[in-house]
Parts: sequence; C-alpha cells; structure tokens
Amino acid sequence: MRELFRRGAEVALDPRADWVEELHAAALGGQRMRPVAEDPVLAAATRRVNLANLLHWAAANVQHPGRRVPPNTGPESLDTARDLVRRGLDESVLDAYRAAQGVAWRRWMQICFELTADPAELRELLDVSALSIATFIEDTVAATSERMRAERDELTRGAHAERRAAVTLLLEGAPISRARAEAQLGYGLAGPHTAAVVWSGSGTASEQLEAAAEAVVRASGAAHRLTVVASAAALWVWLPVATAPDAGKLAGELAAHPDVRVAVGRPGRDVDGFRRSHLDAATTQRMVARLQKDPAAPHHSQARGGTLQRGHPTRQVPCQVARYEDVQLVALLTAEPTLADEFLADTLGDLLHAEAETRHAVLTYVRELGSTSRTAERLYTHRNTVLRRLARADELLPRPLAQNVVAVAAALEVLRWRGTAG
Repeated sequence: MRELFRRGAEVALDPRADWVEELHAAALGGQRMRPVAEDPVLAAATRRVNLANLLHWAAANVQHPGRRVPPNTGPESLDTARDLVRRGLDESVLDAYRAAQGVAWRRWMQICFELTADPAELRELLDVSALSIATFIEDTVAATSERMRAERDELTRGAHAERRAAVTLLLEGAPISRARAEAQLGYGLAGPHTAAVVWSGSGTASEQLEAAAEAVVRASGAAHRLTVVASAAALWVWLPVATAPDAGKLAGELAAHPDVRVAVGRPGRDVDGFRRSHLDAATTQRMVARLQKDPAAPHHSQARGGTLQRGHPTRQVPCQVARYEDVQLVALLTAEPTLADEFLADTLGDLLHAEAETRHAVLTYVRELGSTSRTAERLYTHRNTVLRRLARADELLPRPLAQNVVAVAAALEVLRWRGTAG
C-alpha cells in the first residue's frame, strides 16, 4: 500500500497544466473569493499557494507514503496570509484551500484508479489518502489562520496601521476630516495628486518595489511621495504632481527590475482627486493583469509586449508601465473577456493570427494618421514594404481597413496590451 501511495504521489508531483488551471479556477471562484480574484497580487499569490500546497503534500508522500503531512508554512503561504490581512480580509477566504481540495481529490482518484484494479487495494488506498489530504488541508488552514491573527494584531499598532486606516477611509469616502487624515498620512491632501500602483506577481523582494517606487518619483519630478504597503508584493503610491510620469522614461528606469509593473492613474485634485487617481490606477492594474499572463504563474506562457526596430522584431519584453489615460479604451473593451474575444475575431478576422509585422504596420499606420511615409520612418523600413503589409492586411481583414479603421485600431491596441501585436 505504501508503494502504491508513493507511485501516485510521484504522478501528483508533476501535475498536468489543465489540472493546475482547474485547481486555480476552483480556489478563486465564488462570491466570497471575488475580492481576491479581482486583485492581481492576491490572485497570483493564491495561485502560488495552491501549487505549493499540492507539491508539498505530494513530495511528503513520496518520501514517507501515508504519514501525516506537516502543514505548509512555507513563504508562499505565510506571505499570502499577511497580504490578506492587509487587504482587510478575514479567515473566510481560506475556504479557497478547501475548494482546491475538492479538485485535488477528484484528480487523485483518477490517479488511484490507474494504479490498481484490485478492489480491496483501491478501497484502502482511497480511504488512507482521503484522510491524509483532509488532515493536511485542515492543518494548513489552522496554521495560516494563526499567522493571520498575529498579522492582524501587528497591524493594529503603530504608524503603519494609522496610515493604512486613513487611506482606507479616504478611498471609501468615509467622513474623516482633512486635517486628521493629513496628520496620520504625513501628506497634504490639498492640490494635485497622481496615484500609482507598483506591484509584482512573482514575489519580488520589497527592495525592488521600493526602487521602482523611487523610479516613479524621478520620472514624475515629484519632491516626495506617500506610500502605503498594500501587500508583500504591492505598494500604493501618491505623488503631489498634476502630470502623470512619462511612460517611456519610467520604462527605462524600470529596466533593472523586469518583474515589477507600474499602473498610473489620471491626475486629480484634492481629496476627490486623491481617491479617483488611485481607483484609476487599480483599474489599470487589473486590466494589465487580465491581459498579460503572470510570468511567475506555473504552466502559463509569458505574455510579452514589445516594438519593432529597424525592420526586425525585438526581444519580447513585458509591458511594465501602463497609464490609465493610455489604456482607458482597452480597459472598457476587455472588461468582459468573452465579449472582447468575440470583438477581436469579428473585427480582425484572419489578421488576428497573422505575422506580427503586418499587425504592427497597421497599428503604426493608424497612429500616423494614414501617412505611409511617416509609418515607414517610424518602422525604419521602406515605404513599399509598408504598402505591401497594408495590402496584406486588407486581404486578411473582414472589411477593408479604410472602412473600419477605428474598430481595427482598437482591436490592435487590445492585442498590444495582450503582448501579441508587436
């Protein structure tokens, strides 16, 4: 029986991609998990914990089949517990572990049925493994709950707690006086504000997030910033400036921190601007996370964006900087993923799967207001090459570009943020 258990655990230690996807979908599904699923940082952390729990249990049973598996208290689990508390969530969200357990159990039964056809062996194997899985999950939930309680106690004390509480009240529109909020934040609320969310889906060290936040300050020309630690992998930043930082300059600053992303809201004024700019940045963050696959997530391809230079495709690199003013249309178009996919297919037709050079030429041509000469200059290629690519696009599009230019441009902009438009 121990040998059967060990062989099954070896299979579980190398899970198929569709199993992992089903595990994540179960953990992030349901109304109770909506605040987690809609937060890119928390969703990515939950996915990491799901896989870590599965591999932890499987590895333990490869080494010691059938023994009680100690709870998973690794860094993924403990960091996620801290992040959940910082978002104001309670232990009820740990039901995600139990939801994932249901998926894991169904997959484990499939493995067991492939290990033996003997009814007595199968009955004993399922009985022992059911107890093992359930006990491991309950022990892990208990350990994580304890960490969350300790983190909650820590956050109720000190300046960090006061700052976080003041920001929460301001974002919720609760009645808090400006003088009191400014005293708790150490930041003036009168005048202009530009908010940013600095985050990573790959568990980036806090030093890199701080360095990225400083890059935002330099790119905006601000004298100082207000920073709230939203989680172990996310910072909320406000700058007392009336202009969003230049995206190109900021992207250059972030080149040394490739795992970090920055979403920037529209500038605003006074308390309303403080709130709205942050909500814009949060909307932008969710859009980027929705369109660009998390590079740290297992079994996912890395979504990349990029440009073309001197006629040759560059190495695909992540789109690290997104400003609300640049992505507002894309955010609206992609709010419902299924409808967005239909829009892309209906608008682009065969161009959707054409070579990146053709799509990029069309998007650049639209941006250059139909000037083939400026398009060629921007692409560092010959004007005749641009004309050939535009003609190729017209062959692939359901309707000629000239008859549907706005919709085609919008669709290609969505692809650009998905990292597939060149």
